[in-house]
Amino acid sequence: MNALPIAAVILAAGKGTRMKSDVHKVLHPVAGRPMLLHLVDSVSDLSPARTVVVVGAAREQVEAAVAPLDIAVAHQAEQLGTGHAVAQAEEALGDFDGDVLILYGDVPLVSPETMRRMIDRLHDDDAPAAVVLGFRPADPAAYGRVIVEPGTDRIARMVEFKDATPEERAETLCNSGLMAARARDLFALLARVGNDNAAGEYYLPDIVMLAAGEGRASAVIETDAQEVAGVNSRAELAAVEADWQQRRRAQVMADGVTLVAPETVWFAHDTALGRDVTIEPNVVFGSGVAVGDGAVIRAFSHIEGATIGEQAEVGPYARLRPGAELARRAKVGNFVEVKKARLGEGAKASHLTYLGDATVGAGANIGAGTITCNYDGFLKYRTEIGADAFIGSNSALVAPVAIGAGAIVAAGSVVTRDVEADALTLARGAQETKPGWAKRFRARMAERKAAKKG
Repeated sequence: MNALPIAAVILAAGKGTRMKSDVHKVLHPVAGRPMLLHLVDSVSDLSPARTVVVVGAAREQVEAAVAPLDIAVAHQAEQLGTGHAVAQAEEALGDFDGDVLILYGDVPLVSPETMRRMIDRLHDDDAPAAVVLGFRPADPAAYGRVIVEPGTDRIARMVEFKDATPEERAETLCNSGLMAARARDLFALLARVGNDNAAGEYYLPDIVMLAAGEGRASAVIETDAQEVAGVNSRAELAAVEADWQQRRRAQVMADGVTLVAPETVWFAHDTALGRDVTIEPNVVFGSGVAVGDGAVIRAFSHIEGATIGEQAEVGPYARLRPGAELARRAKVGNFVEVKKARLGEGAKASHLTYLGDATVGAGANIGAGTITCNYDGFLKYRTEIGADAFIGSNSALVAPVAIGAGAIVAAGSVVTRDVEADALTLARGAQETKPGWAKRFRARMAERKAAKKG
């Protein structure tokens, strides 16, 4: 097993022109998180001593994304190939003397387990000079090929597609570009890489053949094509998103969550679900959602930045925005929007309601059409609703305002002052009835209409 420190070099210098975007390619999100940060998170499982991101085009965007992290940045001023890109990390790694993982910011789904396999293979008894991560895609297309010695994982040669012969292109084992090598070997070999090839670039895989020329073999390990899928276009981004979602759905079901129609549910990278949660079709989770045991998320709900307690119920057609918090057995029904508001245990807002900047006590009932009027065009204000209060339908609670525990607000009220506990508040115009008025009105309007036609 490996006892040496590990460093990661992540290449993120490419222009990504096929994305047709002002956003750097590696910062496009998968499951709500930039691709680059997916990779950084996976690398962190190996506790690397150092991580270096190589930047180039739109470097300021990438630098800003990694600024809060313990990550060094190296600059590749000209994009002269993968070997040239990795060489730019040498100064940032300084006196590091351990194993180096070479990764790509636009290949976000590589697992920590695969990274460990690469490092472990590097330290097998035959001590390969480098370990290459290979895969066998359904369509090898224009990938570089890895040719191994028969019956082994030892690499006989590696060749870029542009430079490959027809026989070499017939091989199905392809180079993902990911590699592991010892730092002392890596940069010595990179210094000898030339650019005498069809593209005029300095290729990272050339270090394998340079090492072979010294009598040192390299090895390849394989993984599935989905794990090393790269993103160079919007279509490829969508494909990687779909693959991530498929894997996540399978995982949550294995962990005890019921998905009624799995293919219609979309998770964020950090969605946390308890046991016996049920999720109906067409539910979308944004970042920052935690759902307690036994909760039910009904169809067509959109949830982000929310905490949902045990046995709570959401939807259908509900929207929970950041800061929404539902306690145990709370209920938010159809066409209810909640933002920066907490519903206490057993509290209900069953339909057609907006609750923003509010606290709703345990057991309170919020009638249809209720609105917490929390914004005056300049500032936000809070609404406090006590336990077991009853808010009648079509009420407007003009914040800042407090409704006491057990109080009743009559339907159609506009409440602008605090309501004491157990009181009844009616805040609406007095009803006036004029007998026969409607009949006389219809007759008068019918005469006018007839006169106009005449």
